[in-house]
Amino acid sequence: MPSFDITSELDQQEVRNAVDQAQREIANRFDFKNTTSSIELGTNEITLATVSADRLTALRQVLEEKLVKRSVSLKGVDYGTVIDAAGGTVRQVATLAAGISSDKARELNKFIKALGLKGIQSQTQGDAVRVIGKKRDDLQSVITACKEHDFGIPIQTGNFRD
Repeated sequence: MPSFDITSELDQQEVRNAVDQAQREIANRFDFKNTTSSIELGTNEITLATVSADRLTALRQVLEEKLVKRSVSLKGVDYGTVIDAAGGTVRQVATLAAGISSDKARELNKFIKALGLKGIQSQTQGDAVRVIGKKRDDLQSVITACKEHDFGIPIQTGNFRD
């Protein structure tokens, strides 16, 4: 039976490139001179640090512009609270989404079931959702419907098998 997987991941190489471009831009921009502003990429997080809250907003805007230019979905970036750091600086951590949480998987399964297509089944498998159907056309309509609906996370479909 034909099947495919729905996953939610960000391209780590594109994220790294966007962070590098943002670092180069803040090093050259006049409004960031002598502010010790920085953007650092961790394993699944990006740390923004600068001298004030308004500079942090500008830093975040630069990062988002670079992410959008590199075709990285901003739905996969979740910003934490602004933290006061040492020396009168502020810091904010943005976590990068990896995988589909159980709540989002439940929401996806409900959405697919609500489509009312005959012979379509969906099940959660780890951090992905597998959709199985009898007809290839029905699976393609599920893919189209899932991409059009906003689940609040970036969605990719793959591993299509006949």
